[in-house]
Amino acid sequence: MITRLNTDYFDTALNDLSDILHACVQTGASIGFILPFSKEDAGRYWQERVRPDLTSGTLDLFAIYDEGRVMGTVQLIPASMPNQPHRADVAKLLVHPEARRRGYGRALMNVLEERAKELGRSMLVLDTRSSDPSRILYQSLGFQIAGEIPNYCRNPFEDRLEPTTYMYKDLN
Repeated sequence: MITRLNTDYFDTALNDLSDILHACVQTGASIGFILPFSKEDAGRYWQERVRPDLTSGTLDLFAIYDEGRVMGTVQLIPASMPNQPHRADVAKLLVHPEARRRGYGRALMNVLEERAKELGRSMLVLDTRSSDPSRILYQSLGFQIAGEIPNYCRNPFEDRLEPTTYMYKDLN
């Protein structure tokens, strides 16, 4: 079951969201964080960076549940600039390592796309570390590669920089 979280659901899901983020970073996901990264760090991210935007309505947060536990999440962030009313960013597609290869990422992205269309958004944009498996998922969902930036992000385990791929999808 996929739910668009409001602040009430967010508070109930916070522990699971923190578990997912923590587990994904520990397994090498390039989602803005590097090791060491504690579960408390994950909780702070959700409370300080996501909750305010969720409360203000500038972000949609989706969660997929399996047996009552959040096992995946993704964020839709509509662009706020006057010249970009047609665009939205996809952020933090996370599936708990224990729940991968079950179609959760694809299902979350499909719901996110439907919400983007409801909001009148016709262009989705995202970035991913070029070597991440998520790039293959995004391409299979119809995202096109716009380009690659070398040395964009730090490897979560080693002191080296890696390229990031920017991708887009036209929803028309």
